[in-house]
Amino acid sequence: MKKALLFGVLSSLFFAATFVLNTSMNLSGGNFLWSATLRYFFMFLILSCLLIKGGRIQKVVLHIKKNPIQWLLYSTIGFGFFYAPLTFASNYGQSWLVAGCWQITIVAGILLTPLFGKKIPLKSLLLSLLILIGVFVIQLEQASELSIKQALLSILPILVAAFSYPFGNRKMMEVCKEELSTMERVYGMTLCSMPFWLLLSIFAYQISGLPSSSQVMQSFIVAVFSGVIATILFFKATELVRTKPHQLAIVEATQAGEVIFSIIGEVLLLGGAIPTPIGMIGLSLIVLGMILGSIFS
Repeated sequence: MKKALLFGVLSSLFFAATFVLNTSMNLSGGNFLWSATLRYFFMFLILSCLLIKGGRIQKVVLHIKKNPIQWLLYSTIGFGFFYAPLTFASNYGQSWLVAGCWQITIVAGILLTPLFGKKIPLKSLLLSLLILIGVFVIQLEQASELSIKQALLSILPILVAAFSYPFGNRKMMEVCKEELSTMERVYGMTLCSMPFWLLLSIFAYQISGLPSSSQVMQSFIVAVFSGVIATILFFKATELVRTKPHQLAIVEATQAGEVIFSIIGEVLLLGGAIPTPIGMIGLSLIVLGMILGSIFS
């Protein structure tokens, strides 16, 4: 469990790069569709280079051929319906605010537990709700500055992403069982989500033309930090406790660390505003929920 928690916290550090760089690309006028598709294009190339030796790519392809429909469906949900809405939401708030709303995925993961034949871990749910209260608190001031339309355009996509990511991840763990390593599973999901990303790239080109060199470079950094390092760390963490719903919920709750790391990144790199006292109260509740979860686990 200690190793799983460590991997979870480390993944939240690298995932934070997603929120900071997506905000940066949005501020510079980059189309969110390119921000999303470029990450997975680069991710596919990087993982292909890492797995090219030892016939590991062929191993993944053979596994996909056994269950092609499941691979395509759950990979598109877990990666496509997760990241495209999340990059869209970055148009409507600072990186730490989007990261804060994204923590809804902690509760979403727990609520999905019955779909996998297990009972909802009530203690984990209560701790996750504490984290979620913290998320709502940090949104209070921002909500007063947004119109209903802006609020819906930011919150609804995040809700879609928050349920899609844990659902796709858990479904693919069922499909792969222990036949593939974490990196091989991530590669397979990236490969099978390519039709979705190719379709989005066509829309992106028709809307805004080719991406700028700055957006390409920042998307490459996101691909390395978040797409490869963070995703593999997080998926490995969840695999370590995949049969224990309570511990799985606690590991998924470590992603609340993204909010803290996003604040630090935006303030240091983008000159973003430091959260107000109300925002700090919300952040404190998030951290408290994570600490209590680790202790009770």
